[in-house]
Amino acid sequence: MELRNFYKLLLKHKYTLIAVPVVAIIITYFLVRNQPDVYSSQAQIATGIVDQTQQVLNNPITQESRIAQEFSNLIEMMRSKKMLDQISYQLIIHDLTSERPYRKPSKLLLDLSDDARRHALDVYTAMYKKKQSLSLFNRDENGLNQLLESMGYDDKTLLKTLLIYRAEASDFINVQFDADDPELSAYVVNALCKEFIGYYTSMVKENQRKAVDFLANLLREKQDSLASKTKQLREYKIANRVLNLSEQATTLYGQISDFETQKQQAEKDVVSTNAAINKIDSRFDPSDRQYIESSQVRVNSQIVQLDAELKGATDAYVESGFDETYKAKIDSLKRLQGTKVLQSSDKYVFNPLTVKQNLVQQKMDLQNQNVIAKNSIAPINNELARLNERFDELVPHEAVVGSYEKAIDIAQEEYLSILAKYNQTSMEAGYSTQLRQVITAMPGLPQPSKKMILVMIGGVVTFAFYVLVLFGFFFFDNSIKTPKELANRTKVPVLGHLNRLNNSVIDFKKIWDTSEGTDKTRIFKNLLRSIRFEIDNEMHGNKVLLINSLLPAEGKTLLAISLAYSRAVINQKVLLIDGNFEDSDITDKV
Repeated sequence: MELRNFYKLLLKHKYTLIAVPVVAIIITYFLVRNQPDVYSSQAQIATGIVDQTQQVLNNPITQESRIAQEFSNLIEMMRSKKMLDQISYQLIIHDLTSERPYRKPSKLLLDLSDDARRHALDVYTAMYKKKQSLSLFNRDENGLNQLLESMGYDDKTLLKTLLIYRAEASDFINVQFDADDPELSAYVVNALCKEFIGYYTSMVKENQRKAVDFLANLLREKQDSLASKTKQLREYKIANRVLNLSEQATTLYGQISDFETQKQQAEKDVVSTNAAINKIDSRFDPSDRQYIESSQVRVNSQIVQLDAELKGATDAYVESGFDETYKAKIDSLKRLQGTKVLQSSDKYVFNPLTVKQNLVQQKMDLQNQNVIAKNSIAPINNELARLNERFDELVPHEAVVGSYEKAIDIAQEEYLSILAKYNQTSMEAGYSTQLRQVITAMPGLPQPSKKMILVMIGGVVTFAFYVLVLFGFFFFDNSIKTPKELANRTKVPVLGHLNRLNNSVIDFKKIWDTSEGTDKTRIFKNLLRSIRFEIDNEMHGNKVLLINSLLPAEGKTLLAISLAYSRAVINQKVLLIDGNFEDSDITDKV
């Protein structure tokens, strides 16, 4: 519903909506028709940031964010006031010295005297050679800056038509400048590329030289520091007779372990030899010797006794004339003697004297070993004490030498790190990425005219602005235009509405008595009948109807007369009372 009302509002102002853009188009056309043609020139610079063919050092792949940052730095450097001031100086110097200036001299330039022109030329030339900017605090230089602005050669004016951007994700930077002169556009682009490449190359070389000098000095300091710490360690080792603490400690520890083992072995030998000597001494116990000797005497005495009996039996056998009785006795004695002899042989398979001799020799050997083991313990203990004392002496040296070695390691790491940076920087200084202009800007053809586009934009913008203004009026308009809006606002029933009749004199008889009339008249009659019908329904037999309004000239008189006339036509008696005593329109008209 709201859109429909707004559409009706637009239709109401349709002629204005057409007229305003047309006027804007005409005005825009006359404003832009005298604009000069625009010439565009473009150059291209290869940076070598992405192009690996220009890189000698095998650097790791650079992140895209870092590459984008480097390109942004280069572009902002080209757009800087320092670079553009150099171009401004060249342009104004050209116009001051050339018979064919790039632009028509401004009023300020034409007003300069010959001396002022020579002075301006000298100042611009000096500033160009020194690569300095004009100081606005200096009155003379401020005036020269105003001269640049009047010619359109200042940095702000140049930036308006200067476009510098990276060609997508490539290694190139495009430089484009638009001007009203083809030679001017080409000159600005080429001069800017040349100035920037020269400035950037010299700046990089200077920074690299400073970096190399700084790293060289720092490298010498670190080298001297490393040599000093190494000398201190060497002098300390010489003064304290320390060669290699680690190897010395390892050697001493090994010797201590060996002597500890020898000491344990000696103590073990003392115990074992004492036990062996005691065992041998037990073999020479008198009770054992008595048992052995008594056994030997008994067996031998039995053999001797049997031998005597055998001899007596033999003599008796001979004397008896070989009596068989003695023969049997002799045989019995021989058998018994043989048994005793065998018994004696079983008891003594070796010579007892030989066994005793061996035991005595073993005892002497064991006693010698025992003496040697006991006597070796004391020297071993002394040597262990000496070695432990030497080992304890190494502990404070270890702390001092360790601190020296740690300081040397740190100094060596710093030296090697700075040496690597120094070598890297030296190589980069010997060969760094060179900016070069791969495409030279040429005087270009005039660009397609934007005059028609500006004219169309003027018309479209004006039309849109006017529609926006109408929408603002529509949005903030709180007036009531339809019965439905009135009912919604007042929350009371609305009987109807009447259209406005533009007649200066309204003839009610002509309106109601004739079926012909204008469309507005017919609509008025139909709306009035609808209102009368609603009034009859709402009055419920009442006879009095009051008609008033909040504002004057709202149509009270017309409605009252129309209702009265419509009822009079059908022969109803109507009393029409004019309640306005100051302006009695009803009385006058009736």
